Amino acid sequence: MSIKKKYQVFISSTYSDLIDERAAATQCLLDNNCIPVGMEQFPASDMSQMDYIKRMLDDCDYYILILGGRYGSLDRDGVGFTEKEYDYAISKGIPVMSFVFDKPENLPAKNCESTDEMRGKFTEFRKKFAQINW
Repeated sequence: MSIKKKYQVFISSTYSDLIDERAAATQCLLDNNCIPVGMEQFPASDMSQMDYIKRMLDDCDYYILILGGRYGSLDRDGVGFTEKEYDYAISKGIPVMSFVFDKPENLPAKNCESTDEMRGKFTEFRKKFAQINW
């Protein structure tokens, strides 16, 4: 009897603007006998959010980035959690699959950053992502 491996896949994105996209990715993974991991499953913990994320990523076989028009929530150091997740996955050599809106400027305003500072962070993250992946 052979044991069939189930791949664990971390889904990374901003949250409220990409709920439907996250749900679609989760369903696709479940339909293909994979184990999705994302913020929706994170319990309350004494561990810092980033330490918990790293722990979850360490057990993942793949990393999916969904990048829309937001940079997202910032950690204490001013760097967004989505960017930190991405950087950590890259540093650990976790294979990355990405779904990126090619024209975020065409997204509804509610799905984009509203301040110059956050738009700048988003633009810089997108540039960094593009340099590595395109």
